Amino acid sequence: MGTVIYSIGVSLDGFIAGPDGEIDWTEPDEELFRFHIDQTRELAAHLCGRRLYETMLVWETAPDSQWDPAELEFARIWRALPKVVFSSTLERVEGNARLATDDLATEITKLKEQSDGPVAVGGAGLAATLVELDLIDDYRLFVYPVVLGGGTPYFPARAGRINLELMETRTFGGRVVHLRYRRP
Repeated sequence: MGTVIYSIGVSLDGFIAGPDGEIDWTEPDEELFRFHIDQTRELAAHLCGRRLYETMLVWETAPDSQWDPAELEFARIWRALPKVVFSSTLERVEGNARLATDDLATEITKLKEQSDGPVAVGGAGLAATLVELDLIDDYRLFVYPVVLGGGTPYFPARAGRINLELMETRTFGGRVVHLRYRRP
């Protein structure tokens, strides 16, 4: 059975996007980008909210000639990766993606039962809902050395505590620290 991963860049003060939605501070260096490529290669599927799907669409549609070798490798992995998009406004999606037809919990249950590998979730709203439903198995934070002072939090406000076990840490050359936690 697959696991659900929530993996994203986060500021030192816990935000995944700044007050105006900016994420320009999360540009990975070569070492970190290679790490993301390797992690993406292991995924069985990726769940996306509408905004993340639209942001990542460039990897589906841009001509291969615009990418350097590492970017081209990521684009090929991303294109092959099955994606489920949760949106109430999109009527169609491109590439190896489909619009979700069931509610979030049902889609997650199906994907976990059908896959041998992990399923990643992306998009602040979608991830927040999964956190609230206690459907995240693995939290992967890439902590950037920046304090934003506000914005979109990595963890939504919630009524209950989530106990986690530290599984891995790694510091990248660009001073980004990867923290991986699992539910015990």
